[in-house]
Amino acid sequence: SDLLDSSSLTNLILNIQPDEVYNLAAQSHVAVSFKNPLYTTQVGTEGVTTILESVRSLSKDKKVSFYQASSSEMYGGSGKQVFNEESKFEPKSPYAAAKVFAHEMTKTYRESYDMFAVNGILFNHESPHRGETFVTRKITKAVGRIASGTQSKLTLGNINASRDWGFAGDYVEGMWMMLQHEKPDDWVLATGETHTVEEFLDKAFSYVNLDYKKYIETSDEYFRPNEVDYLLGDPSKAMKELNWRPKTSFEDLVKMMVDADLKSAKVEKIS
Repeated sequence: SDLLDSSSLTNLILNIQPDEVYNLAAQSHVAVSFKNPLYTTQVGTEGVTTILESVRSLSKDKKVSFYQASSSEMYGGSGKQVFNEESKFEPKSPYAAAKVFAHEMTKTYRESYDMFAVNGILFNHESPHRGETFVTRKITKAVGRIASGTQSKLTLGNINASRDWGFAGDYVEGMWMMLQHEKPDDWVLATGETHTVEEFLDKAFSYVNLDYKKYIETSDEYFRPNEVDYLLGDPSKAMKELNWRPKTSFEDLVKMMVDADLKSAKVEKIS
C-alpha cells in the first residue's frame, strides 16, 4: 500500500485488525532525500499520520501496539558525542527532518490518546539484504566482484564518516521487544561502537586478502550537501529495560556481508 494513499492504507489496517503495526516505510536513502525532498517529506509526515490515525481508530475496540522507525540521522552528528534518548535532534537532511516529525507525532499520539506507541531510534543496521546504493553494501558488492575479476574500481564519497553499525537481525528483535514491554516509550538501539567507512573498507577487502587502497577512488559527487560525520549510540536503556543485546560484532557483520556478495558475484560471473 502507498503511504500517500490514505484511504487504502486506512482500509487495509481496519480490515486486517492487526495486534501490532510496525511502520518501517520511508524514502529511506539520505542522499536521495536531497534530490527528492518533497516526496521524502510527504511520505515521512503524511504517511505516519495516516497510520497513527488508523491505529487510534482501531484502538477503541482492541489493544494495538504501534512501532515507529526513528533514525540516528535525527541527531545530525556534528560533534563527537554519544547519543541517547535525551539527546537533542539536529536533522541535517530532508530524510532526517521527516523522521523527527514522525518521531514527535508518535509521542504526541501516545500522550494524547494513551496509545501503545513507541519510537525505536535505530543506529545503522546492515545485512546482506541492504540496498546496493548504501555504502556498506556498495563496498561488499564491490569486494565480491573485484575478487571474482568482474570489477576493477569502487568510487565512494566521504570515507572518514563514522557510523555505529549493527546487524539488522539483532535490531528487528529489539523492535519486537519494544512492543512486548509493559509500557510504551522510546529506545535507542545501537552497538555503542563507531567505525569509519575506511575501517569497513579495510576489513572487507582484507577478508579476501586485498588492499582496498588499490581499488578505491573518491568523488565529490557522492558527498552529501550537509555531511553527518560521526554517529555513536548509547543503547544502555534498551539493554537495561528490554534486556536487549547487539549479538553480532562489527567484524562478523562485515564477514557475513562479504561472504554473501562473494557468492552472488560467482553466480553473476557464471550467468
